Formats: sequence, C-alpha cells, structure tokens
Amino acid sequence: MATAVMPTYARADLAFERGEGVYLYTQDGKRFLDFASGVAVSSLGHAHPHLTAALHAQIDKVLHTSNLYRIEGQERLAQRLVDASFASSAFFCNSGAEAVEAGLKLVRRFHQKNGRTDRYRVVTATNSFHGRTMHTISASRNEKHLDGFLPAIEHFDQVPFGNMNALRAAISDKTAAIIVEPVQGESGINPADPEYLKGLRAAADEFGILLMFDEVQTGMGRTGKLFAYEHSGVAPDVMALAKGLGGGFPIGACLASERVTAVMAPGTHGSTFGGNPMACAAANAVLDVMDEKFLAHVREIGADLKARLTKLVAKFPGVLKDVRGLGLMIGIEFDKPVNTDVVRLLEAKGLLTVVAGNNVVRFVPPLIIDASHVDEAVKIFEGVCADLARA
Repeated sequence: MATAVMPTYARADLAFERGEGVYLYTQDGKRFLDFASGVAVSSLGHAHPHLTAALHAQIDKVLHTSNLYRIEGQERLAQRLVDASFASSAFFCNSGAEAVEAGLKLVRRFHQKNGRTDRYRVVTATNSFHGRTMHTISASRNEKHLDGFLPAIEHFDQVPFGNMNALRAAISDKTAAIIVEPVQGESGINPADPEYLKGLRAAADEFGILLMFDEVQTGMGRTGKLFAYEHSGVAPDVMALAKGLGGGFPIGACLASERVTAVMAPGTHGSTFGGNPMACAAANAVLDVMDEKFLAHVREIGADLKARLTKLVAKFPGVLKDVRGLGLMIGIEFDKPVNTDVVRLLEAKGLLTVVAGNNVVRFVPPLIIDASHVDEAVKIFEGVCADLARA
C-alpha cells in the first residue's frame, strides 16, 4: 500500500483502531493479545482508566507551556523519581535516545567542570542499543544501524558485554564514563550478571569515572523492580529512562546523582517539549499505579511465564534453544534463524510479539497481564512451535 511516510520501518500490514487492557483491535474487529506493548512502552496496557483519566483532566487545562516556566506536574514527577532512586535530580525529554544523549552530555561536563577537559571517551558494550541518534548509534556500533551514516562519532571504546578484564583494559586517562544496559534488550534480552555490574561500579570508583545505566527499556517496572539496577544493588551515577515511563505518552528522563547534578546550570541543556504538562500527567499516573504490590505481581507473573516457556524449550529442542530475562522482559531464542517469520506466524494467530537480535523473539507485554493472558499466549506460542517442529 502506497504511503507518504518515509520508509524507515518494515511494518506489518496491521492498523489498530482501539485498545482495551492487554488487547488491541483492528478496524474489522479482529482482536490481538498484545505481548509487544509498543516495544515495552504500554506498561499499563491500553485505555487504563487511571492513566486516561489523568490525561483527560490535563487536556482540559493546558497542553504545553515550555520549560521557560515552572511546571507543577514536572516538579512532582522529578521528586517522585528522585525519592525512588539513587538520584538527586531529573531532566525531562521526549524519548530514550534523548535521555541517553543528555546523560552523555552530563558525563562530559562533569569532568570538564572538575578540571579534566581531556576526559571525554565512553566505554560501551558489544550488542548494546542506546538509540538512533548519531551519538547513540556510534556508541552501540551496530553495523546495520551505521550503514549509510559513517563515519561514526569516534569517542566510544567498545568491549565485550560482561567481560571485566576487557573493560578495565579499555579505561584510559581520557575515559569519562561507562554506559551499559542492565538487561540488553534489542540484541536478545541478555541480563547482566550482578557481579559484572558490581565490577563496573568498582572500576568506575577506582578510576574516577562515572557509571551510566541505560534503563530506557528496563526501567519503570519492566523487570519486576521499578528500576532494574535494584536487582543487583548497584546504583549508577546517571540513568536514562523512557518507554514505560509515560505508559504510551512520549516522555524520557535522565536522572543523576548529586555530584553530577552540581555541574549543571541554566542553559547547559534543554528541551522544548520535554516534561510538558501532558507528558508529566501521564508519567505521574503511571507512578501512581506502580506500587510494591504491582511490582510484586510483575515478578510473580513474569516468573510463571518464563517457567512455562522454559518447559517448551525441552518439548521442542529442534525449534527452541533458550529462554532468558527478568520480570516481564523475556526473550525466547530459536534454534534456527526464523525469528522474524515466527513473529508473523504468531501475529496470524492473534499474538503480537517483538523481534530482537541473536534469533530472539521478545515477550514484553503490558505489566498488568494475569494468569489467563499467560495461558492464552503460551497456548498460541506452543501451537506455532508445534507447526515449526513438523515443518
């Protein structure tokens, strides 16, 4: 079908008219169980009553004022994120890539304002994903994402994910920071070992550099904790958030510790739309819902889903290879390179999923799913695996 939209996506031939809970509906009324949730964005599902009520209330007041003025909802949101984390302040933007960019600016300014203008390089990990801006694709160094956009920005030093010896060897007098995802999402749901994260913190402290976590996908309850770093007890100096923060409304945030925040001043960074009244109304509504009972449910239902999928690995050894993840961020690795095809097969049976690297299909459903939705998803998934086993 011809369209004036720039061809940057290989889109499925589906258009959704409405959503309700964990389901999406096309114009002809076909229902889909949404285990993609807008790529781990729709944390409260679709048309959540508290979230929609908050947005309806705000839309009748004011949509936008800009950051030239105080925004009450933004100040409240910042305080709530600070109270729940390691941070002392939050900067608001519109996306995950912008949140990462803000963090990269922060770590550079931190060293320059502390007399180290030579410290600007950042150590990154293989198979990482930090966004689609020039800085973030240069940090991740994925050949597919860099194709047509060379030369990459060169001040990143990439080392194997999980390899502390390589990381320590890469640190030089010019290193400003380390950036890592506590669970790598786009490359196939690869959780970092807690000992690795502890090693990163120790190395950062030893060499006087900053530790930055990219929690764009893992943050806001996705792993069963409000922030994934809580599983290891390792706090970063800087953290990027987005995706689930607004429950579907665009908002990103860069959180920073007190010593990093101290180097910022009016004019050092900005965003026209970031943290506007509508975005903050959405994010505050999401936080209203994400109490400890909610997060405990994510851990419980996520463990059940992972266990059910793990049993299928044993049942279909020629089809499935592994299941991994935390909370409701689960990756199923296939034995053969068929993951894109599998997404389409699941879609045909009414289950929406997300492809990832390394031959993985992601289950990142709304965090409100219950046992009946797990049953429905596993039944569909098992049926597709059986079809593949017979093929």
